[in-house]
Amino acid sequence: MRTPLHYTTCGKWYFGGMQRVLVIVCASVAAMKAPFVLRRIREAGFETRVIATDSALNFVTPLALSSASGNTVFTQESWFSPQAGAQHLELAHWADAVVVVAASADFMARAALGFGDDLGTATLLSVRAPVLWAPAMNPGMWEHPATRAHRETLQSWGHRFIGPTFGKLGTKGEGEGMGRMLEPEEIAEHVKRVFAPKDMVGRKVLISAGPTREYLDPVRFISNPSSGKMGFAVAEEALSRGAEVVIVSGPVSISAPVGATVVPVESAMQMRDAMEAHFEWSDVVVMTAAVADYRAAEQKNEKQAKVSEHFTIELVPNPDILSGLGSKKGNRVLVGFAMETHAGVERAAGKARRKNADFICLNYPTREGTAFGGDDNQVTFVFPDGTFQDLPRMSKREVAEHLLDEALKRMQWAIQQPE
Repeated sequence: MRTPLHYTTCGKWYFGGMQRVLVIVCASVAAMKAPFVLRRIREAGFETRVIATDSALNFVTPLALSSASGNTVFTQESWFSPQAGAQHLELAHWADAVVVVAASADFMARAALGFGDDLGTATLLSVRAPVLWAPAMNPGMWEHPATRAHRETLQSWGHRFIGPTFGKLGTKGEGEGMGRMLEPEEIAEHVKRVFAPKDMVGRKVLISAGPTREYLDPVRFISNPSSGKMGFAVAEEALSRGAEVVIVSGPVSISAPVGATVVPVESAMQMRDAMEAHFEWSDVVVMTAAVADYRAAEQKNEKQAKVSEHFTIELVPNPDILSGLGSKKGNRVLVGFAMETHAGVERAAGKARRKNADFICLNYPTREGTAFGGDDNQVTFVFPDGTFQDLPRMSKREVAEHLLDEALKRMQWAIQQPE
């Protein structure tokens, strides 16, 4: 009998010996890379087993998968072969983590809808370990509302998407786009993170997210298209690393991350009050919200009728929430967001200095694929001294990983300094 060593993120005891990763290979052209994914995961120190869908075997052979994994390949045929026990239950119990490689739109849909008539989906219905999805498909399929809905369903169950990324696509004539699977080395790195130490246990993270609404009368307001996805991605990443999380959120239509405390607000004034109420509690504060700069000088109590061709509204400035928090920051790490169309680094550095932020995440609203409401972002971390770090376009969850890595570096420095 193996001796238990430590408790894991997925609520299971790990034992002496290798941690175990089940790889499910789907029917995308990128399935040809599955043997390399398996090799990289094994090189990282994990034991692997592999399930291949029947269609995946049109792209990669069982021999290649078996050689790379060091184990027999499990297929639909093996699932129905005479044997004692249920293969999908045995594999689900065996796995400490699951990675779906070359994940197709079809397999995502079947999993999200609870299908269980093939070995892959039946195993996913039974597994209790963390599940990572490495999608590979053309941009049209990835961005289709059906795929987006299925992705959101899987994420609501705690499944995590790694990629896709922007790059050359395998199908002839597709060129480049968002849908390329991450490289095998990158997938292996994400697998290692599943088992990494919880580096934010005991930390308290306060996040603002989404838009604010500044009402002119009971039915009209000034707002913006912010979806809240960036802030919620930061929350998901912080929770996965063991932190306690409070999100002060404007009106959004996405589900809150499981485990986070959500404080709903509408106006900038309400957001300021909620952020200040939780500020003393926090260790890290991340201001992703798109807060309205102005509000109506007078909010009407009744709907205003159209009375002329021209209508003038007097606006007054809203409070600068980031600046207010920065004035009493102490040893907390304070991160702001800024959108600029020109002179971005210079303006963001000035903003960081004026508002006493540790760094600013500079957004580029005019760049393809990074506008309000998208699943991807491209940011530059800008520091008060004018230095900066450019990140490539990536998923908002991956941006959140980099953001919290940087915040932790700043926290380690801050706790050594006097108040």
